[in-house]
Amino acid sequence: MTKRGTPLVEMRDISISFGGIKAVDHVTIDLYPGEVVGLLGHNGAGKSTLIKCLSGAYQKDAGQILINGQEVEITNPRDARAQNIETIYQTLALADNLDAASNLFLGREIIGGLGFVNDSKQEAETRKIMARLNPNFRKFSVPVSALSGGQRQSVAIARAVYFNARILIMDEPTAALGPHETQMVSELIEELKRQGLGIFLIEHDIHNVMKLCDRASVMKNGQLVGTVNVKDVTDDDILGMIILGKKPAHLAA
Repeated sequence: MTKRGTPLVEMRDISISFGGIKAVDHVTIDLYPGEVVGLLGHNGAGKSTLIKCLSGAYQKDAGQILINGQEVEITNPRDARAQNIETIYQTLALADNLDAASNLFLGREIIGGLGFVNDSKQEAETRKIMARLNPNFRKFSVPVSALSGGQRQSVAIARAVYFNARILIMDEPTAALGPHETQMVSELIEELKRQGLGIFLIEHDIHNVMKLCDRASVMKNGQLVGTVNVKDVTDDDILGMIILGKKPAHLAA
């Protein structure tokens, strides 16, 4: 893709240490509107630690975070949300006994004039956001425990988008999903791109990266191996970056 203008996110020269061990060592990555950047690497490579610095779960020791070209300090998840950054974890953090609308507004309920939760307003708003993201979603009145994996992802994504997320962090969103459910999530991601969101996708599955991402950033031993345009590489090229810790020969500077 052709990138224009200012990145949504720039993480410059980020370092994070735990007990003297550098989990992230001078890493720089960025993300543009309407783009999906995949983050890959073995367990312990540093990708989750890096991205938790953006979500506010961890604090960086050094480096800069810029949002829309302006340096910001993110010291906790509240700071991240204030910058329109939302994280969708693998566990989804949904309340299984509540329906889609109650989950979407959990902790941010719409209160009516008498001080009670306005259930009808919450359902109407949920229907509107779902019409944008997943028009085939119909199960508004059942607990989310009765939903499929892809439908549960829809609810978690709708919650983030409704509350004005511009930057979305997704942690292996298709893990443990079947082919149909995986396709549903893929379509959701494509719709989010069309709406101009930027997405960091933490992934282990190279095939998903090739299908869903515009660029891929590979980490190894806390360092950035490199960032490549997905259209310029093969599955084997990315696998080589993960295992060998170097960019493919035809892209090496």
